[in-house]
Amino acid sequence: MNAQLNNGKMVYPVRNKTEEMPRGCFRQPVSDGVYLFIGQDNPAKELALNKIKQKYLTEDLEQFNLDVVYASDAKLKTIQEKFLNLPVNSGRRVVVIKGAHSLDKQTKDFILRHIRRTHKHLILVLDFERYDPKDIFLEEASRSARVVRFKEAPQNDTFSLGRQIESGATAKALGVLAELLKGGEPPERIIGGLRYIWEKQGLSLAQKQGWLELLLACDLEIKKGRLKPAFALEKLVIGLCAFVKPEH
Repeated sequence: MNAQLNNGKMVYPVRNKTEEMPRGCFRQPVSDGVYLFIGQDNPAKELALNKIKQKYLTEDLEQFNLDVVYASDAKLKTIQEKFLNLPVNSGRRVVVIKGAHSLDKQTKDFILRHIRRTHKHLILVLDFERYDPKDIFLEEASRSARVVRFKEAPQNDTFSLGRQIESGATAKALGVLAELLKGGEPPERIIGGLRYIWEKQGLSLAQKQGWLELLLACDLEIKKGRLKPAFALEKLVIGLCAFVKPEH
């Protein structure tokens, strides 16, 4: 196993264990030419990208041999065209895909097929905002890439939602709820987490009773189809925030 220098220290490759990679170091890839940037430190990402550009591109031809694509706007055809374009008076082209987690399934499948093969003319950089152990695309891509970790902000969870509710911060609590739902957190898990917090909270008897009634009502509204899950949960959060505000 080959070791590599990182800030003057020898760092040994980690196989298929993206979460164990020290931030800012490279893992030995199965095939060359693919980089995974994972994290939210954009200035550090730009510095890492500049090193890649300096290695593979000349300044006078960078505009012809560099493409930056935003996954939220990119279609499969666009990605295919970028991959097929040949370098202009150079041996390599660089394609950067920002927000790679937002790619649709068809495009992800195409990229996975591509990176499993050797393409000497193309350097591909897949940029992710955070490491998600449930992201199959990220896990598969990491098997054929140099993985570079950057700082990540703590990810919100049901306990984050509970903390905002406990402080009576309705707007912030709704923001956390929206992020959880956008990230695919099931409504029943959110309700279950809030019920657990209810059991641990030091509320008055009246507050506890009101909290429990709201939880049960939300659960029933979702199961009976009376409200869409997102609306039912928003109603629940607003109600819970009202219950934990200090009594006068």
